[in-house]
Amino acid sequence: QVRLVESGGGLVQAGDSLRLSCTASGRTFSSNAMAWFRQAPGKEREFVATISWSGDSINYADSVKGRFTISRDNAQNTVYLQMSRLKQEDTAVYYCAGGRTAYRSSSLSAYNYWGQGTQVTVSS
Repeated sequence: QVRLVESGGGLVQAGDSLRLSCTASGRTFSSNAMAWFRQAPGKEREFVATISWSGDSINYADSVKGRFTISRDNAQNTVYLQMSRLKQEDTAVYYCAGGRTAYRSSSLSAYNYWGQGTQVTVSS
């Protein structure tokens, strides 16, 4: 059974940093793109960041560019999201996603494996 398990979420103040991790089990994702999405209450799930299989191609949503950094460790089957200068509008459940192909994409449909999500709450 393939599982993606996120960790690292929590309650922080605006301006703080958090590091999310997502570890896969049941199969390797070293040949697949990985991504982070998020979903705030009452809103649709939205793209945050994506990374190609090799890590050399990365893309971010405009809202997090310059504040968030996605990275991966294929040996550990893990993808990370380093979040800094957090804002209240970053409050959401963050989901890790495993891609259908090796190439990064900001589209939900490009991912066929999803974690259960981890809550990030940013207070003022």
